[in-house]
Amino acid sequence: MEQLKVGDVQITWLNGGVTHLDGGAMFGVVPKPLWSKKYPCNDNNQIELRTDPLLLQVDGKNLLIDSGIGNGKLSDKQKRNFGVTEESSVEQSLQKLGLTVHDIDFVLMTHMHFDHACGLTKWEEERLVSVFPNAQIFVSQVEWDEMRQPNIRSRNTYWKENWEAIAEQVVTFEEKIEVISGIQMVHTGGHSDGHSVILIESKGEMLVHMGDLMPTHAHQNVLWVLAFDDYPMTSIFQKQKWIPYAVEKCAWLSFYHDAYYRALKWDANGEMIASIMRER
Repeated sequence: MEQLKVGDVQITWLNGGVTHLDGGAMFGVVPKPLWSKKYPCNDNNQIELRTDPLLLQVDGKNLLIDSGIGNGKLSDKQKRNFGVTEESSVEQSLQKLGLTVHDIDFVLMTHMHFDHACGLTKWEEERLVSVFPNAQIFVSQVEWDEMRQPNIRSRNTYWKENWEAIAEQVVTFEEKIEVISGIQMVHTGGHSDGHSVILIESKGEMLVHMGDLMPTHAHQNVLWVLAFDDYPMTSIFQKQKWIPYAVEKCAWLSFYHDAYYRALKWDANGEMIASIMRER
């Protein structure tokens, strides 16, 4: 498991499973000859996308960013359509660190699409229960509202199986919230109407987690946004804001989906000046 220290915050990438989605969908209107130079695809035009939660440990608290694709939540048809070749082993990852799911204090949800939220619940005999029963689950109010009442487009990714069992644990916010000192969620919209980014600051160091506004390092160009984005122009505007902000602050940019990089830093010219690669 790859790790990164940001001030006093220890960050560890857990194994949340893997999907393979259509590269064209992941890069929107960008022509394949361009995006495929930066992120390879298989013979079916699919690209490998991790769904790996980030564990944050600071001041005796354990926080997760998103939850993975879970176990036993997807049908065989869904696994085929989403190119799932490995389900979550978050519990096993935590065990290697001497932790259990009961030790998670907070779960910070960038948004509630299935590939980020399936790991919040699990089947226990005939019912779904919370995977992290002692955690407060933070999500923007806009996202939480749409999760429970999806529209004709979003109902394909907002599933009641992922929210009903954890409803009492949810804490919502409007524009932004500081979950604990130095760890903040900011509502951005874009990928989904309720999407949020996460900022980590400690001892003069910073990390910006942009969620699905920038799912991989190959989405560095502000115009390279997903066909899955509900509000692509908002995604572009938010990338125009947060990427330069990270560069100015010499902050790490971290990834949930990237199969190659866990985190990196870019300079003002867009050149990579530091990186943590995923062990493959």
